[in-house]
Amino acid sequence: MQFLLTKHNMRYKDGQKTETYQRILTAAESCFKKAGYNGIGVDGLAKEAGVTSGAFYGHFKSKIAVFAESIVAGLSEVKEAIEDLQKKHKEDWWQYFATFYMTQRRTCDLTQSCALQSLTSEVTRANDDIREIYQQELLKIVLTACEKNELNRDKVWSNLAILTGGVTLSRAVKDDKIANEIAQAVLNNFL
Repeated sequence: MQFLLTKHNMRYKDGQKTETYQRILTAAESCFKKAGYNGIGVDGLAKEAGVTSGAFYGHFKSKIAVFAESIVAGLSEVKEAIEDLQKKHKEDWWQYFATFYMTQRRTCDLTQSCALQSLTSEVTRANDDIREIYQQELLKIVLTACEKNELNRDKVWSNLAILTGGVTLSRAVKDDKIANEIAQAVLNNFL
């Protein structure tokens, strides 16, 4: 896990370098969501970020390093969204989360999809270091979900699995009617 360089321990303090770092990370996260880890190389990631491959390597040691950062960034977004919904909707936050997840996150462009749903299958094929990073970030989501809710960890795991599986299934079918049927069936668990 020594290749992981999070925003909390970034070695670059300079504004322009930080901006370039973030641009590369944002582009990589979108690309990995859309094409998968093996669907794009360093040159493609650099091009998407509008930088040279040399600039890419100035910020990340390898493609796997930016993939690790993409996982952290993406799963942190999920955790922050849950925290926000918990503040706004108290004990009803799961319903709001499920509705958002099965509508907007299910139908948005893949580049904007949820990392929990779109990167999980990529992580299953990754090395142990990546799986460890994913596990740590996933546990943060679960602990956050348990924090202000009466649900136990088993129910949180179940809810997350139902939501991510529901989005995956509904995105995989061609017929919009069937995709909507899947989404509604998932939402019925939260109403």
